Amino acid sequence: MPKLSLEIPATFHFETAIPVRITDINYGGHLGNDAFLSIVHEARMQFLKRNGLSELDFAGIGLIMRDAGIEFRDELFYGDIVIASVTATEFSRASFEIYYKLEKETEGKRILVALAKTGMIGYDYSRKKIAALPEEAVNKLRK
Repeated sequence: MPKLSLEIPATFHFETAIPVRITDINYGGHLGNDAFLSIVHEARMQFLKRNGLSELDFAGIGLIMRDAGIEFRDELFYGDIVIASVTATEFSRASFEIYYKLEKETEGKRILVALAKTGMIGYDYSRKKIAALPEEAVNKLRK
């Protein structure tokens, strides 16, 4: 099986800082793989909220995650602050990709700790069916 290698966009439209919690630490003493996905989820929720959207109200429809990929680069420890850069791209009729660049600051320099991608699909929860992405929401995320 080939190694996951994400090609991330050059430009990100949002940045947030997320602290590593003690509950994110695994038996190896560093951030667990599952906690990386939780940090990605938090970054996505903040990105959507900044644009007046959410996964349950994406301008009238919902969102579900189709897939996720994380390329690990470095460790994180309790007390580290993750600088999460987020952008949305590759919009189609009913889906799009969200890319994440996760970094930490060490001695005044940013260190890349992970790259991630989540595939998102428009979804009508009441009808339990895939739904077209509202143009209003797509335009907000392209900014």
